Amino acid sequence: MSHDIVIRDASILTEQNRVEIGINDGVITTIDSAIGSGEHEINAAGALVASGFVDPHVHLDKALLADELPSNESQTLGESILHDRERKREESIENIKKRAKEVIKWHIQNGCTRIRTHVDIDPVGELKALKAILAAKEEYNGIVDLQIVAFPQDGVYCSPPTEDLLEQALQYDVDAIGAIPALERRDEKVKKQIETVISLAQEYDVAIDAHIDETDDPTAQSLEYLAARALETDIDITVGHACALAAYDETHAQQVINLVAEAGITVITNPGTNLMLQGRDDQHPKRRGITRVDQLRDAGVTVAAGQDNIRDAFYQYNRGDMLETAHLVAHAAHLHSPSERRAAWNMVTRNGASVLDVEHGVIEGKPATLNVFSKEVSTPTKAICEQLAPRAVIHEGSIVAETNINRDFRLNN
Repeated sequence: MSHDIVIRDASILTEQNRVEIGINDGVITTIDSAIGSGEHEINAAGALVASGFVDPHVHLDKALLADELPSNESQTLGESILHDRERKREESIENIKKRAKEVIKWHIQNGCTRIRTHVDIDPVGELKALKAILAAKEEYNGIVDLQIVAFPQDGVYCSPPTEDLLEQALQYDVDAIGAIPALERRDEKVKKQIETVISLAQEYDVAIDAHIDETDDPTAQSLEYLAARALETDIDITVGHACALAAYDETHAQQVINLVAEAGITVITNPGTNLMLQGRDDQHPKRRGITRVDQLRDAGVTVAAGQDNIRDAFYQYNRGDMLETAHLVAHAAHLHSPSERRAAWNMVTRNGASVLDVEHGVIEGKPATLNVFSKEVSTPTKAICEQLAPRAVIHEGSIVAETNINRDFRLNN
């Protein structure tokens, strides 16, 4: 049998011996010890071949603005939002799209072709960012799966008329509605924002992907309220950050974690940004700022990890590299044993795929979205240690990026 692509001498996670992988019409059709020829053949030479990375939480519309913004002297989330808001007044759709496309290219080069981006919807930028990201999505159609979250970065009721703008945004090709209830000034408005987002998600049949309690405040209760309401709905709900969990006392934290587990909510930790912004004002010993990854996992909660901010008002680092994110979360969450190292890998692969609700795995019948690593990388642990981009990136049966022996990168679009 002839194949569109054949990958020879591959190490995969589900087999002890090396295998050959046949791909046809965008799907993995054969995994065996020896298969027929391929129109295009890749010799993995024993290297790891794994399902592609997933970035379940990033802000493409804000990316690459760090050097154009005032210095964040307080190093707080609040000042970051202020600088970000001021920049929006002068931004053009074309410039937002240009920056987003650059970061999408970085993701592709680093083996990530499945991305969920939050896009600001607010009275200053209105739908400008959404239109820019939709245009970038169209240009990368067939190369990247890009999901969009309509995100009220400045809040809803503290920033009218955001509620109307969110509803306008949901008329477009949007996959989820976001939230940031902690920005509301009164508890009743926090709950009202959550109720509004639930109502809009139900009306427009989209998921909820909320920025939840990205704060050091031990009294923040957005996650607890959302989880309780989630038990009364059938909406797909994901939350990002959940940093306040790290500030709760143990009894309260465990109660909320159990509620999140019961509600089936997925939690995304964003280690880079939250290690930088959270826990800064603590006296020593300082908290690490990220959510309670270990206790969430122990309770059966699916935990994924995202890039979040890439060189913008909120965070000056990141490079569209999910291996770097796995490396960060492994250190921040003390993931060191073999099973814990696999957990760090899963946070940027399988668990991220569950957020986007896309199929994952080097399995016959699954989409051929794969990374072929270089010979130095034969296991996920080695991938995280070596931090080497894949030598070939395959998205749904098409080779969308590859490097030559000198590691020069070529994007195949």
